[in-house]
Amino acid sequence: MTGLFGDLADLVLPSACAGCGAERTRLRHGACPACVTELEGLRPAWSSPSPPPPGFPPCVAVGPYAGALRGALLAYKEKGRHRLAGPLGALLAGAVAAIAPRDRPVLIVPVPSTRAARRERYGDHMSRLSIHAAHRLRAAGWTARVEHPLRALPKPDSTSLDAAARSTAAVNSLRINPARIGNPRRGGAMRGTLVVADDIVTTGATLAAAVRRLEEADMQVTGAAVLAATQLRRNCPGI
Repeated sequence: MTGLFGDLADLVLPSACAGCGAERTRLRHGACPACVTELEGLRPAWSSPSPPPPGFPPCVAVGPYAGALRGALLAYKEKGRHRLAGPLGALLAGAVAAIAPRDRPVLIVPVPSTRAARRERYGDHMSRLSIHAAHRLRAAGWTARVEHPLRALPKPDSTSLDAAARSTAAVNSLRINPARIGNPRRGGAMRGTLVVADDIVTTGATLAAAVRRLEEADMQVTGAAVLAATQLRRNCPGI
């Protein structure tokens, strides 16, 4: 999963580096050479928030929510830098690959965005990243696809909530989409590896809620893959 930024030639662009904000420098996919090196040097590892919420799945994070990774994610999500979807999706593919054996089909289920977030960000940012990740995995020999059995409802600001209230709000904000639940249950996909994908894990409440909803619909989750973790505790879940 290397060479994430090598598929486009260096371009001098009017925008600043997505990773560090440096201006008037040569960019590849919107990042300066130093940030490209930093991002390509990241290695996915098992991680968990501390403490993890009940039901938190085994999780692989590409890296901590800091430096060039944090800058690139913010530029992609909040500033409309959608050309970052390719390299960020490739990074996400590396996290999925750490969970999914190459000889089994892998189903990626992105954590969905609310309708309001999709309007603000010109689409579902995690769906876009997951599609790029699946394409990267297929190119590397995996059988991978993306499904969207979850839908998101608006939820309250969680900054003032304690852990229990945050978990409740996360569960209440996610629903199974009945129109899309049949397809992942059919065929060989459910005999493979189901990975929930998200951009950032902080408390772990959202990933735990997603796993709960999927398992209520008889979809067995193997683990979660995220780009960044804000409270990074390296571990090995022994799976």
